[in-house]
Amino acid sequence: MSSKPLPWHVVQQSTLHGTGVFAARNIPAGTRIFQYAGRRITVEQADAMPPSNPDEPFHTFFFSLSSGKIIDGGQRGNDSRWINHSCEPNCEGQENADGTRVNIIALEDISAGSELLYDYCLQIDEPLTQELRDQYRCLCGSSSCRGTLLEVSTET
Repeated sequence: MSSKPLPWHVVQQSTLHGTGVFAARNIPAGTRIFQYAGRRITVEQADAMPPSNPDEPFHTFFFSLSSGKIIDGGQRGNDSRWINHSCEPNCEGQENADGTRVNIIALEDISAGSELLYDYCLQIDEPLTQELRDQYRCLCGSSSCRGTLLEVSTET
């Protein structure tokens, strides 16, 4: 009888932002750690939702898909919703071919005990102002921190 393999991750307190996800064991680069789970909603439904925490109105568990749908990890989500942002990520979200699912994949070898991090790279449909930068301020502390969770275009 074979035993079930140990999970790749554990959820615990993070120094970055409250709750985080950490490697429970060494994770080789390219490993599918888990799927980002949650209810599929439309952009209109997401826009109409009140903030889950009024003290942090810009914090959500949304993951946008190329199909135009959004995965709301706050509803029917799993541990993946607790992955924090970093401008120097060790994981990334990869959509499947039909744009209906997102898997969290290790970008590099991750040592047991390390926090799992991906770049939220949030996209907005308006000019990036200082007010928006401040509302989506990044606290990752990495040497290449861009200061915001928002995608910053390098175009001039």
